Amino acid sequence: MTGEQRWAIAEGYIPEGSHGPEPEMTSHETVCILNTNDEDAHVEITVYFTDREPVGPYEVTVPAERTKHVRFNNLEDPEPVPKGTPFASTIESDVPVVCQHTRLDSRQAENALLTTVPYGAE
Repeated sequence: MTGEQRWAIAEGYIPEGSHGPEPEMTSHETVCILNTNDEDAHVEITVYFTDREPVGPYEVTVPAERTKHVRFNNLEDPEPVPKGTPFASTIESDVPVVCQHTRLDSRQAENALLTTVPYGAE
């Protein structure tokens, strides 16, 4: 088994604007989840803010031996993740997974892409 069951992304921000064709160039925040197990990963994402209570869990299933790119922009239930607001997040899975965090900031024609591996904890 590869990965951890608990991950933390300390930095998050969905820019309010975008430049370029949608949906490819829409500014977004993403967690990429790799499940190398032979069983599905049931994942819960919780989002934390500087000035309000956390929101979640957002529930995601990553099929066995697959990867899933989850855009925070598309998380709707229990409520949409707000744009233009700093946040952090935790990812908890019932089986070990590997996570990677990516942001596309396309507010101007010269796009910025940030990617990092979150903190994995047992």
